Order: sequence, then structure tokens, then C-alpha cells
Amino acid sequence: MKQSLQLRLGQHLTMTPQLQQAIRLLQLSTVELQTEIQEALESNPMLDEGGDEHNTADEPRSANGEQEFADSAYSESGSNAESTDSAAQMQAEQMPNELPVDTSWEDTYDYTPTMTSSSNYNSEEAMRDFENRSVEEEDLRDHLTWQMRLTPFSELDMEIASNIIDSVDDDGYLVTSIEDILEEVSKTYEVELDEVEAVLHRVQNFDPPGVAARDLRESLLLQLEQLDAAATPWHEEARILLADHFNLLANREYNMLIRRMKISEDNLREVIKVVHTLNPRPGNAVATGTPEYIIPDVYVRKEKGVWMVSLNADSTPKLNINSVYAGLIQRADKSADNTYMQGQLQEARWLIKSLQSRNETLMKVATCIVERQRAFLEHGEEAMKALVLHDVAEEVGMHESTISRITNKKYMHTPRGIFELKYFFSSHVSTASGGECSSTAIRALIKKLIAAEGAKKPLSDSKIAKILSDQGINVARRTVAKYRDAMSIPPSNERKRLA
Repeated sequence: MKQSLQLRLGQHLTMTPQLQQAIRLLQLSTVELQTEIQEALESNPMLDEGGDEHNTADEPRSANGEQEFADSAYSESGSNAESTDSAAQMQAEQMPNELPVDTSWEDTYDYTPTMTSSSNYNSEEAMRDFENRSVEEEDLRDHLTWQMRLTPFSELDMEIASNIIDSVDDDGYLVTSIEDILEEVSKTYEVELDEVEAVLHRVQNFDPPGVAARDLRESLLLQLEQLDAAATPWHEEARILLADHFNLLANREYNMLIRRMKISEDNLREVIKVVHTLNPRPGNAVATGTPEYIIPDVYVRKEKGVWMVSLNADSTPKLNINSVYAGLIQRADKSADNTYMQGQLQEARWLIKSLQSRNETLMKVATCIVERQRAFLEHGEEAMKALVLHDVAEEVGMHESTISRITNKKYMHTPRGIFELKYFFSSHVSTASGGECSSTAIRALIKKLIAAEGAKKPLSDSKIAKILSDQGINVARRTVAKYRDAMSIPPSNERKRLA
């Protein structure tokens, strides 16, 4: 095969370091951004906290377009706008002549942050480190193990109890049969099935009540046994209901229960109330997840009949350039220290520009959302308008991917509560009049209809679809079922109850 040289011309998009940083900061939540900024402050001597520079992105803006937006350093349009326009605008920001603007990303950012000496590690920093440290939380198995160690078990019983606890799921139920537990323990000890049963009963007396049960019926009975019978009205009737007629209760065969238990409807209602006080998932009383802190990025309030949007100024610290260190840079000096300071100064300026761009983009998108969803702010979920990413992208002149990033894990504080920006986006369903109704509004209508339904004869999905159709909203029965499941609302046969 003959080898030859060929000359080809082509075009391709390049993600500059500035653009990569701006895009990454866009998708960070407020908590993640605070961590990012804190790390930058600790590693970059050119950054200072508490800048007083005026920032137009922090100003409250009305949602009706009365105030023009300042030009953003991160605006875009077209299918490739996120790469081309952003890179062009970011590169258009002129750096001082003495800075090396042609350095690579690795040359600029390849610096190891210095560790803070113990003498400079003051009490305020220690407290911040303590607050940011993850808290190790006790789960259900840890809670049961702690009780097991306080119980006077023999060595054999301790081994059996350990296997039982390991077989308890997060809801508090025993997911392994006692025969399998017996087989596992028999590898080390000689043990009989009745010994495993005896240890299981002792574990079932642990806190929380109803733990280590093999099914829902057993868990409810265990919880009922731990209640004071004398202080609990209808205690014996509730025990009989769970022990002898649990299937009828699960299938809501109330007429059959009245005949079998020879009890009136009013008394049966009181007995069922006792059962409803029990926890079907006892493990949830102990199992806790890592707390997730939500800091609003945007505040929305109504002033003199106009909805105003403003950024949360307290969510992120203000940054500026440390003039003392910046003044030490010399133009013609090519030493390692001077080159290091030049690189840190350029990195600091890039970060500040990226943060300004992020704030401006967030402000534009939030203002557009408020303008489109005024009806929701005024009247609630039933008035939510259909809105997709493309609608906001067109209005603010950005790409849909940018809108997706800036709305991810960002929260808006409104008079109706705190909502993620993605909450305001929903698909639409056509109406009989030719208009559109958002899926959020339909969910709210379904929830309202179910809340007002008859207890003895709840609305079926088909009936709900018929009611919505009469109101001009064309929605299929399977769509109603999908929305109902999304709201964790059981079907009509499971919602049936005594009036």
C-alpha cells in the first residue's frame, strides 16, 4: 500500500478551560458551590472574600420585563451555541497584557494547595470543619445490635440473634426464613429449630415495636401486644380483628367483618382506628438518612402588585482580587514565584467571571419562569401552565442544555413554599377548547377529586377521567392511573373505607 501525505481543512469546537469551568459551575447546587468557593479561597491567595463590587445580577427584577437584563458573559443561541458563543464571549474578555493568556489548562492549574499550619488554624476554622464533617448515623441494625449486646444472651443465642438482625430489612421485617437461619447457625453450633424460634421472639421484643416480624399481620400484632390493654379502648377487638380476620380487613370486606365479629359499624370503625395507629413499617422509626440541606437560590415576592425576583445574596460569598498579592506581580519577572502568582491571578479572575455568569444566567431563567408561572403563584397548582425547557431557552436566548443545568438542584423561595426550578416544568395535555393544561395541574385536580370522594364508594380511574373530560381536559384512564401512582395514591379498591 502506497503512503502519501494529504492536506485537509476542517472545523471543530474546542471547549476552552474558561468554558469548562463556567459549565461546571452552572450545574452545582448552592451547597456544592459554597464548598467549591471555600476550596478556592483556601488554595488561591489571589482570592479574597467580601467584595464590594456592584453586581447587576443581585438586583431584584420584576417578572414583567420592566427592567432590562445586563449582558451575560454566558449567553448562547443555536444548536451549538453553548460551545461557540460562550467560548467567544469568554475569550473576548481581555486579560491584562502582562498575563500569559496562551498557557494551557494544566500549566495554569497544576498547583498543590498548601496546608494550613496549626498555628493559623483558629477556632473559627475548626468550628467550620466540625460543622462540615459528615455525621455517622445509627441505622436499624446498629440499633438492634446495641440492644442485643445489652441482653443476657448465651454465646449460642448471641450467634442466632446476630443472624436474625442481619436478616432484617430497612422496613423492620425478617426477610430470611428461620429454616435458613437454622442452617447458617448449624455450621458452627448444634441447634434446634425451637431454639431459633425462642431467640426470634426475644428479638421481636426489641425496640422499635413490631421489628423482626415475618409479615405485616405479625408486626401489627406485636405492636398491639406492647400497648397497655387497659389504657387502649377496643384493644381486645383489635387483636381479634388482626388475628382472625386480617384478610377480610385487607380486602376491606367491612360488611363481612360486621357479621363475623358481631359488631356494629360504628364500633368496627373505632376498632379500625386502633389498627391505624400501628406502624406498618416499624423500621422507619429508627432508620434515618443523611440530612439534605436546601438553601434557596432565588427569592420571589410580590411588591405593589408586581412579582419581584432576586438572588439569595447570602448563599454564596462575594469574591474579589486580593490587591496586595496582585500588586506584587512584576511584568518582566520570569521567576517561578512570579509565574505562580500570575497563574493564580488568572485562575481567580476566571472563577469570578464564571460566578458572575452563573448568577446572571440563573437570574434570567428564574425571572422567565416567574413570568410564565404567575398563575401558579397567585392561585396554586391547579393554575400551573405547561412549560418545557425549549420555551425558556428561546426566550432567554440560550441552549436547552444550559437551561437544564441551571435548573438542576436550584431552588426558588416563593410565598407558596420552596420549589426546585425543575418543578415549574411540565408536559401539556390538550383541552377540548384547543388549549393546553399542564400535567402538574392535572395531578392537582386528581388529588382534589380523590380528597372529596365518598369513603364507601371511591372514584375509579375511569370515573376521574370522565370528570376531567367533562371539564374540557382530554386525559385517558391510563394517564390518570400513571399520575395517581406518581402521587403514591392507591387505587379505588384500596381507598375504600368506612365513612
